[in-house]
Amino acid sequence: PVCSMGNSSSRLYSALAKTLSSSAVSQHQDCLEQPDSARLDPIDPKDLLEECQIVLQKRPPRFQRSFVDLKKNAASNHRPIRVMQWNILAQALGEGKDNFVQCPMEALKWEERKCLILEEILAYKPDILCLQEVDHYFDTFEPLLSRLGYQCTFFPKPWSPCLDVEQNNGPDGCALFFLKDRFELINSANIRLTAMKLKTNQVAIAQTLKCNETGRLFCIAVTHLKARTGWERFRSAQGCDLLQNLKSITQGAKIPLIVCGDFNAEPTEEVYREFANSSLNLNSAYKLLSPDGQSEPPYTTWKIRPSGECRHTLDYIWYSQHALNVNSALGLLTEEQIGPNRLPSFNYPSDHLSLVCDFSFNQDPDRLL
Repeated sequence: PVCSMGNSSSRLYSALAKTLSSSAVSQHQDCLEQPDSARLDPIDPKDLLEECQIVLQKRPPRFQRSFVDLKKNAASNHRPIRVMQWNILAQALGEGKDNFVQCPMEALKWEERKCLILEEILAYKPDILCLQEVDHYFDTFEPLLSRLGYQCTFFPKPWSPCLDVEQNNGPDGCALFFLKDRFELINSANIRLTAMKLKTNQVAIAQTLKCNETGRLFCIAVTHLKARTGWERFRSAQGCDLLQNLKSITQGAKIPLIVCGDFNAEPTEEVYREFANSSLNLNSAYKLLSPDGQSEPPYTTWKIRPSGECRHTLDYIWYSQHALNVNSALGLLTEEQIGPNRLPSFNYPSDHLSLVCDFSFNQDPDRLL
């Protein structure tokens, strides 16, 4: 049987046809057996984008967002490193648990929603991609992104809530992707976060990469902390544990660091202050979009649940502020673009906005962090 991907019969049909919807898993077990991605032919991103647009032709066009130039006359002798952070919304949670009361179920169909996600990634062409709530890693993101030239790593939650949903696609977790022609993997650590000395259900991935162009080392980490009101101390403990791990991996901040994540915490929370005041000397990149460079965006997630409207700033890209420069950051969607029914929608596949930043190394590698 064929796993339907729309009416297209393009060159990429066979590649995309194997990325299943959760409802099709039981009917199409043969499609779950993925060939070794390393042996598959590379995909031209333009071809994949065209394929996605064919599937999405009945949906409204993708929102247009612009990059804000943040360079302070800092010349760089290397191409910037583009980092994308995004909680993409686990399919099982979107359909089965999250209760987006203003979002039609039709808008959440995986066959089309995955193409909206891919379209967003292809539009911004990140060198490094950090994702949370990935529950279609093995049948969608790893096979496709590896053929686009990314090295792929996935670390699922030990007890994913996705597993409580009928016809789920397995556990969700964090995933990290980097372009193999730009970076060399030096070290990789999968971290199960602890709180009050107990292992928790939240995870992180931290990888030390060498930039092939400059020879400089840096560490990239992705995480997703515990959700919900009332768990502030728990998130704080998880943040402390992650920082301790990152101090060790970066040799006490000798190696520059970028941390992407859905922290499930507003800037008023203790875990935010821990990162802001850490000895790793981190700053939050999206603060630089504010007029004074001191305020986070007004929201990174905006949805309507049965309890009412939820508009929060929970997602961050932290970086070593003396070792790295933020050249530019992708502007957020406006309230008008998001619309009265909020997210997700036919226009946008997740309840969280993607964050994208261009980084460059400080020109003086010996400068103290």
